[in-house]
Amino acid sequence: MRTKLSLIDNNSKQQLAESIADVFFTEALFDAMPDLVFFVKDLAGRYVVVNQTLALRCGFKNKDQLIGQIAEAVFPATLAASYQAQDDLVLQQGHEVKDQLELHLYPDRDPGWCLTNKMALRDKNHRIIGLCGTSRDLGMPDQRHPVYHRIAAAVRHIHTHFGENVPMIELEQITNLSVAQIERYFQKIFSLTPRQFMIKVKLDAATAMLADKQRSITEIAATCGYQDHSAFSRMFKATVGMTPSEYRDVLLTQPAL
Repeated sequence: MRTKLSLIDNNSKQQLAESIADVFFTEALFDAMPDLVFFVKDLAGRYVVVNQTLALRCGFKNKDQLIGQIAEAVFPATLAASYQAQDDLVLQQGHEVKDQLELHLYPDRDPGWCLTNKMALRDKNHRIIGLCGTSRDLGMPDQRHPVYHRIAAAVRHIHTHFGENVPMIELEQITNLSVAQIERYFQKIFSLTPRQFMIKVKLDAATAMLADKQRSITEIAATCGYQDHSAFSRMFKATVGMTPSEYRDVLLTQPAL
């Protein structure tokens, strides 16, 4: 259930709008991007500007309903805590989040992959006054790329051996490409590094297995190539924002937003 929070008053919004007016002027542009979430938050972590895509994914018909809310009011508690911790690094330390591979749960509880970026917004005195961010859905691979079929062979190998740590030398042998070329082409075709892609494949398998409550976390970790249960949990939480058991609870027990 969403908690009721005080909304941002018009003066607060106006003050922030004047400081970062260019962000507000581009708001309509982001509304036209269904595969991209866009948001601006103030120092208290409240949404000041959002696009329609984010509103819909939070279960709202109108994006104005999201203004003034904080993450814990619209997301499951474990996810909200993860987002808040990430925001705190940006708001308190000026930390920049760049192309962070993340697994999000959409309102129908289907998982979706995205690349998240966040940066601090500063006033003319260089003081942090908020943050802005985007989360872009990973699209379909570019099959028209001339090297796609070579990279596709590497991808098939990664999928087949998701329970192992595939070394780059194996991908070199399969594609007849150098490590630098493999890195470059993975970025061009998938918008991911080979390492990010491998993590994604492991977590795709793990999240599917977590839907089966009869399977233990230890068993799932081992199947995905992690003999150390804690290492699997750390990797899972770093990418998804919650532990495997917390993800299972959200997936199986909480209603859609």
